[in-house]
Amino acid sequence: MRKILSCEFNLDTACVELRLDDGMLLSIDCAAVENEVANSMCQRSELDWLIYNDSLAYTELILNGDPELYLKAVTEKLC
Repeated sequence: MRKILSCEFNLDTACVELRLDDGMLLSIDCAAVENEVANSMCQRSELDWLIYNDSLAYTELILNGDPELYLKAVTEKLC
């Protein structure tokens, strides 16, 4: 399993950029993710919060989790 060495949001490209221990660079297009999984402004706001405040949690959610299920559970009581 690859380890993430760095993970940060690049404001210029609107992507979360990852550097892995094998030298691979990955870029997650946050706008594309939001367009696919977020159905409301509340869900988009939750994703934005993760992007800016915990990029690693955002990355793990997108790559390994179920973002639609997460968003439904988190935003159900808020919106």
